Amino acid sequence: MTDSAANQQNPILTFDNKKYAINSLPDKIKGLIRAAQIADNQQRFMEDNLRLISIAKENVAAQLKNELGSQTPIE
Repeated sequence: MTDSAANQQNPILTFDNKKYAINSLPDKIKGLIRAAQIADNQQRFMEDNLRLISIAKENVAAQLKNELGSQTPIE
């Protein structure tokens, strides 16, 4: 059996520089691990959305600057 196959069957959680065999942990702890994974995924999703919003905002500002270029300012 390869190391990667063994790791898939016996996943290890490293937390506070300590290692735990996930399969041997109580269900409550496994649920907390899943919740932490979901939170991490949601955070990455939100960070990606913020990057996309920032790019869109820059694009709108560039278009606005381009369109205003042909307008006469009041002052």
